[in-house]
Amino acid sequence: MPFFSYSTPSLRKRFNRSARLNASPKTMSSEIDRLLTTLTDPAARKGFEMEMVSFKQMFSRYSSCKEQGTRLDWDKISPPLPDQLVEYNNLTRQADSTSLNKLAVLKVNGGLGTSMGIKGAKSALEVKDGLTFLDLIVQQIQHLNATMHTDVPLVVMTSFKTQVDTIKVIKKYINDPVRILTFNQSRYPRVFRDTMLPCPRTADDENRTWYPPGHGDLFLSLRRSGVLEQLLSEGKEYLFVSNSDNLGAVVDPVILQHLSESESEFLMEVTAKTKGDLKGGTLVNYDGSLRLLELGQVPFEHIEDFKSAFNFRTLNTNNLWINLKALKRILDNVGLDLDIIKKSRYLDNGKVVIQLETAAGSVIKHFEKAHGVIVPRGRFLPVKNCADLLLIRSDVYQIENGSLRPNDHRPFQTTPTVKLSDNFRSVDELDSRFKTIPSMLELDHLTVTGDVRFGRACDLRGTVIVAATEGQRIDIPDGSVLENRNLNMIEL
Repeated sequence: MPFFSYSTPSLRKRFNRSARLNASPKTMSSEIDRLLTTLTDPAARKGFEMEMVSFKQMFSRYSSCKEQGTRLDWDKISPPLPDQLVEYNNLTRQADSTSLNKLAVLKVNGGLGTSMGIKGAKSALEVKDGLTFLDLIVQQIQHLNATMHTDVPLVVMTSFKTQVDTIKVIKKYINDPVRILTFNQSRYPRVFRDTMLPCPRTADDENRTWYPPGHGDLFLSLRRSGVLEQLLSEGKEYLFVSNSDNLGAVVDPVILQHLSESESEFLMEVTAKTKGDLKGGTLVNYDGSLRLLELGQVPFEHIEDFKSAFNFRTLNTNNLWINLKALKRILDNVGLDLDIIKKSRYLDNGKVVIQLETAAGSVIKHFEKAHGVIVPRGRFLPVKNCADLLLIRSDVYQIENGSLRPNDHRPFQTTPTVKLSDNFRSVDELDSRFKTIPSMLELDHLTVTGDVRFGRACDLRGTVIVAATEGQRIDIPDGSVLENRNLNMIEL
């Protein structure tokens, strides 16, 4: 019989916790070095080694604060002070071509469309009129350069999961006047939760054992790729960053002018919260300084306080304006100590892994005179699910030079609310249930649940609710006009 016996659940739990704590940064470093030995190509070894330096640093920081966790001290959190936020409507002057020539545009493009049943890059999805997210982004830059006589380059940050799909789309613009630069963000190893050791067995192990560590990685990857130095050598001083699936994030010369005049090194665009935004990140005053607060950093007992629009009225759009010289100074001198967000995931075999991520907006604490700009909702039009996509594809919006604009013929300024059940979860399911996208010019609210299919040229007005009971199907005939209707199997 062994001297020690871990037979009781409480003792086993304590043993597993001790094992996790004993998986020290030194042990992790040794495991990463072992992965390095599995690469034979010198260039690949060098690139992997550079990438893993930042991962080791992040893991070490996480390990040092693991006892208290990655959640912030709620007692130090309060709403932003008045001088930490600026109203967009109070900004009046626009940047001229001279200032615009100092600008570069970066799109965060590392995400997949898994929430919409897409296996590849979401940015390669057809959004409207046969155009993908990336097509629309390129058109925006082309229009800006043509009308303002500028040379604003487009920089696209991909991940190892989206790089191939991204290149397929942008290669058709190789002979166009717009300059497109691409670089890959980091690839970090997932970590087993029970052992706190890396999942991959080799540096070339399958993709499911690796992950892109969030958009906060863009700053280190921008420098490691050499793109930061290239932009600075070309005289670029400002960088506008936004997510590729945010169709409202276009270059705004008014905000650029404010960035220059205020001598701020960093601006974050925020917008008023809605009921659908309660889990999104927000700017807060943290112990006297401006910080980005994400849901994963909130103590469990204060999650409802965080979601309350009475406490925190604004939402981070992830539209960021950055002084490139200041970014280089910070990277070279003090480095970026970004807040770590821990996420848990399940592998196909049921094992639980964790991945450590950072948010780009959390860099705000490192810049001088950084503040938020409260922008109209039109600058935040992300496509996160098929309900968003249906609305974007409808006649509520129209495309003008790559930008999404509200249809002038819609009689209301508000945007319709669209709610779809799980029957419409994937893009393929959405396409199969709508022969054509209905007109929504006069729609206020649409809820569709169950097995429902729409014919061609339907017109939805007012409040429309269509609910099919389980095992039943509703077919809306071609040319139907539904105005303030509540349809279910009993009514039909």
